[in-house]
Amino acid sequence: MNAAELETLFQSTFGSGSYRSFFAPGRINLIGEHTDYNGGHVFPCAITYGTYALAAKRSDRMIRMYSVNFPDKGIVECPLDDLAYRSEDDWANYPKGMIAALKERGYAIEEGLDLLIYGNIPNGAGLSSSASVEMVTGVMLEKLFNLKIDRIDMVKLGQVVENQYIGVNSGIMDQFAIGMGKKACGMLLDCQTLNYRYAPIELDHHVIVIMNTNKRRELAGSKYNERRGECEEALRILQEKVPAQSLGELSAETFERYASAISSETVRKRARHAVSENERTIQALEALERNDLYTFGELMNASHRSLRDDYEVTGKELDALVEAAWKQNGVIGARMTGAGFGGCAIAIVEKTAAEDFLREVGRAYLSEIGYEASFYIANIGDGACEIELGVHI
Repeated sequence: MNAAELETLFQSTFGSGSYRSFFAPGRINLIGEHTDYNGGHVFPCAITYGTYALAAKRSDRMIRMYSVNFPDKGIVECPLDDLAYRSEDDWANYPKGMIAALKERGYAIEEGLDLLIYGNIPNGAGLSSSASVEMVTGVMLEKLFNLKIDRIDMVKLGQVVENQYIGVNSGIMDQFAIGMGKKACGMLLDCQTLNYRYAPIELDHHVIVIMNTNKRRELAGSKYNERRGECEEALRILQEKVPAQSLGELSAETFERYASAISSETVRKRARHAVSENERTIQALEALERNDLYTFGELMNASHRSLRDDYEVTGKELDALVEAAWKQNGVIGARMTGAGFGGCAIAIVEKTAAEDFLREVGRAYLSEIGYEASFYIANIGDGACEIELGVHI
């Protein structure tokens, strides 16, 4: 949907042509999977797919919200004085949650608003559309109501909304990458301290391809909790041998010295992934700071193998995509990204080989899985901000 169509839709939906426009990206995690809750590092970046918001203040205290992506829900309305979560409000609970959270913290939001949301993040792909809606709402409120909100505080607030208002026990990576993204950069983030460093990603001759399995991640929630419990068990056992508050504090060498104390092979494998993936993530930053894309690609490949063999969160669809990608000319590296059990994988591919890559990986996936994957060329963009709609979309 282009800028003119969105403007026309805003006017026809709300009867007003006066609006301001905002954008929050989706995100991919380049490396560092299932490390956040193990006290480790992640390495995400913001992408140029994301969520657009057109908004205007009203003279009353009514909030009216419409999503281009969920037209069957129509306009969702609620008064500014009643922002309680309601399951029937569906997608609109995400902006409602951000408005409620800011008001609870004393920010002056005294008028209602009209809000039109449009997202071009593929649905169910695990690219963090919910955090994108939260962060675009935060920036929109900040600008419309002239609020002074520290960006890290806004990021934390997005996580609070996700955890406490929506009820999803997720980490802070998604909101952080979306709120703090920087064009042509990944960021190494310590999920415990929120210390972060940007690293340039020079892709003059390469592209990032997002490969969507088109399998909904129906197992991700239960398996996520299971893996988390296994890592906590491993940590309890290792703490009898070594002083550590998290698996992310352990070097691979230290882990291997004491790994035999973990009698369960499964629990031992889970911990091995958490420790080795954290080391790979730090090595990935160092490689990019040297502009060494090839070492970065090798670390991506090793990450996928660890997620497949030690953490066992890939599944046949993600493995089919990644293993097909590894066989193609011009591929620097490929791995699953996100929680696993469906969702997406990513690959870094030479531009000159991209067309053949899309065709051959698509053909191999269809042959093995029986239905098609979807492919998107992703650019690394900036974090959530106010935009000039006609220039941005």
